[in-house]
Formats: sequence, structure tokens, C-alpha cells
Amino acid sequence: MVERLERLLKAVEDVSSVLIVPHNDPDPDAIASALALEALLRDRAGIVSRIRYEGLVGRAENQALVLYLQCPLKRLKARDLNGPEPLALVDTQPGAGNNPLTALHKPLLVFDHHPWREASGAVPFSDVRTGVGSTSAVLVEYLRAAEIEIPPPLATALFYGIKTDTAGLIRSASSTDLTAYHYLQPRIDVDALIEIESAQVPEIYFQGLDAALHAARVYKGIIISYIGSMQRPDMAAEMADLLLRLRRIKWAICMGMYGGKLILAVRARVDRPGAGRMVQAIVGDEGMAGGHGLMAAGQIPLRNAEPEQLAWELAGRALEYLKIGRDSQWKPLLG
Repeated sequence: MVERLERLLKAVEDVSSVLIVPHNDPDPDAIASALALEALLRDRAGIVSRIRYEGLVGRAENQALVLYLQCPLKRLKARDLNGPEPLALVDTQPGAGNNPLTALHKPLLVFDHHPWREASGAVPFSDVRTGVGSTSAVLVEYLRAAEIEIPPPLATALFYGIKTDTAGLIRSASSTDLTAYHYLQPRIDVDALIEIESAQVPEIYFQGLDAALHAARVYKGIIISYIGSMQRPDMAAEMADLLLRLRRIKWAICMGMYGGKLILAVRARVDRPGAGRMVQAIVGDEGMAGGHGLMAAGQIPLRNAEPEQLAWELAGRALEYLKIGRDSQWKPLLG
């Protein structure tokens, strides 16, 4: 880690400011990682950073986290990416399709834990740990190597980032996640974390839940639901998390329509054949997709397609991929 830190500092030695960009619709891991990088660059290199994101912060818990952190990140404006500041990507990579950078934008730094993207090989400094469950854990290693004391708000954000991305260390967690989790635990603001995790939700949450439950089809070991129009893009992922809790279910697939796109979220309890590979296979060239063994996401522009018809076509492809078959018997969850 000392060597990695030295290479990072070498990459930014002539830099005075950086624009930090997490993935679109940032989750706790992306938010915390951005803040950790900001602290690292400030305290070790005297670099001023701005954190900008595209999309929205949707989940009530994520909104509560941002509020607790006193809103450290702002919505990205078109001119931000065209300024003189070098770019740093966190919890995403160039070419991933879930960040606002185009092929014309060349980031200086990349920190991520998702599957390796070839474009990251051209970045002056990249640390992509595909075997780690969270980017937050990676940034904790840098803060510790730099001997930076992590204050309670940042520790709380990083702890929550690791916790959410690894489902409390039971999903794709590595020794890096475990070490960072236990290092942060005595440093967090417990009362704040309780408030964040128990954040009240708006009525649209229950409307989405109602739609997901009534549309859900239960196959052998698989549950699939299409919830129609969504008021925020991460609703499909939130519902997939809940549907996976159904007894005897190994795969949960939830889809919905947002911003002219069909959004697809997959959650799994088994890491083979892999949620990320499955989503990439069923989306193909029609859109963007990626993820890990146990969680993945994708999106397809609707153009002239009828969204529900497209959703169930993707469901059929998923069933075939998992060797269940399109014509397999199913029952409604609330039948």
C-alpha cells in the first residue's frame, strides 16, 4: 500500500485541483469513496477537489447519508467535464456506461472494484480491485497508508458503504473489506448510522413495492418482476434486494422504466454463473450491463419498444440462461 500511495502521489504531483466523479445515481459506496479520495488528496497533496455526479440520489437512506455529511456532492453540469481540472472516477471506470464520461474524457485517476475495463489500462493511475467487495474498503487502505485519521462522519460513510455493498460482509466480501470494516467500527457515529439506516421513506416507495409484489412471478429458485414506470432509477435495485429475501429464492430480477430506458436489476445468492455475466448476456448489444457475481444491473434504451413486452423478453432470456426455460411453470407471488 505504501508503494501504491507513492505512485498515486506521483501521478498528482503537478495537480492543484481535481474533479471527482462517482457513478451515476451514486450509492453509499460511491459517495463514501469520493469523500475518502477528497480527504486523501487534500491532506497528503494539498489538492482541492470538487465532487460532482449525474443522475440523482434516490433511496431514502442515501439521501439521509448525504444530509448527514452536509451535502458534499453536487449535481454535475455540462461545463464541469470540459474544464481544466483532471478527472478522477470512483466506483466506476471509463467505458462502464454508468458515468457521464465519454470517449473524449481521459481521467487521471480511477478507483473501483467492478470487473476490469480495458479503458482503465490507459489511465495514468488506476486501482481496480475486482476481488474486493467495495471501493470504500480500497480507499480506507489508502487513508491508513497515508496515516490520515478518519473523522467520525467519513468513517460512518465508509463503514456504511462497505456494509451496503457487501450486505454486512456476507456478499462478495474480501479480507480487505473485513479489515476496513473492523478498523472503522470503533470510529463511526453510531447514532447517525441508526438514523441513516432507518430513514423514513416517501409514499412512492410503497407504491413501487406494491407494484413489484403484484407483478412478481415465482419460478423454481427465481423471482422476476416488472414494476412499470419508476420515479427514480434505483427503485428496481431496491425491490430486487427485497425480493431476494423470499424463502428458497436464489435469483431475483426486477425491471422498471425510467427516463426512456428499461432498467434491470439482478440479485443472487449464488455466484455462479454470475449475475454480471448473466445480465451482459441477456442485454447484449441493446444496452449497457455489468456487475459482480451476486449483483448486477443493466439498461436498454426503449426507443420504440413497448417496455413491458421488452421486460418479459429479457425475463425469458434470463430463464434460458439459467437453464430454466421460457415456458417453465410459475405462480404469482400474491396469487
